[in-house]
Amino acid sequence: MKIRIGHGFDVHRFGPGDAVVIGGVRIKHDAGILAHSDGDVAIHALCDALLGASALGDIGKHFPDSDPAYADAASTTLLAHVRALLDRQGYRVSNADITVVAEAPRLAPHIASMRANIADVLGVSADAVSVKATTTEGLGLVGRREGLAAHAVAVIESCD
Repeated sequence: MKIRIGHGFDVHRFGPGDAVVIGGVRIKHDAGILAHSDGDVAIHALCDALLGASALGDIGKHFPDSDPAYADAASTTLLAHVRALLDRQGYRVSNADITVVAEAPRLAPHIASMRANIADVLGVSADAVSVKATTTEGLGLVGRREGLAAHAVAVIESCD
């Protein structure tokens, strides 16, 4: 069995709106996200981690923000496409670990739903998906509440 590991990172600025989407969950907030798609930093970072682990490029290569087909796209749809790419390459997801960096909104009440959403798209059990939240304790763009960020690490294994 061949095991590969990938890391992903994403960041998006806050903008007009009253909710954000994180881990496929719409969360009420005093701002929205400026992005071509739904701006789901958790899933975007995970897509990059999976694409990196499989050496298939990055999210910008597969879903360019210049392509109107991805305007306002649900990031769960993008993740499903990445999973299909992995399937064609003979890989399956072993586990994923995502850390969302945000001062607000509060994410703890939504973590279980995020894990379930992501696990469902990846075709794995929820115990193979970890989602955590942290702050920057007031430092940097996240600390100034200018936006959100996320890191993800994913392990994939060959299906042979």
